Amino acid sequence: MSDRIQKADFYFNNGFNCSQAVFAAFAEYLNLDKETTLKIASGFGGGMGRLQNTCGAVSGAFMVISYLNGKYKKDDTTSSKKTHDLIRKFAGDFTKINGSINCYELIECDLNTEQGIEKAKKLQVFEKKYLKFVEDSVRLLEKKYI
Repeated sequence: MSDRIQKADFYFNNGFNCSQAVFAAFAEYLNLDKETTLKIASGFGGGMGRLQNTCGAVSGAFMVISYLNGKYKKDDTTSSKKTHDLIRKFAGDFTKINGSINCYELIECDLNTEQGIEKAKKLQVFEKKYLKFVEDSVRLLEKKYI
């Protein structure tokens, strides 16, 4: 298990969401402080604000890819294209492993209802599935994207 996967596991197991866990695991590599990465990623857990759309672990990976490759100069169309291509590729790689990048499809529980939360607890979604998605995202980033 890599150092970044251990860091991501630590963040996730200590009260941070999946997006925060992935993005903060790369803080040092990105020359960002931990607090900044945790704050930036805080709204992306639960499929972006618990909307259960794009998986937070995937969003955290998208942040890493964007930070490393993203456009920051007005006329830089090359970086935009590269970033979009890498994000689509990452989404495809994650989908090959997990079947989707959509939070609801991945966990099959509505986190906005009491019944859905109870179902998630019963199925140990937070302890098993979410942690797997965090580790898969970090592993993919390390293997193919940084």
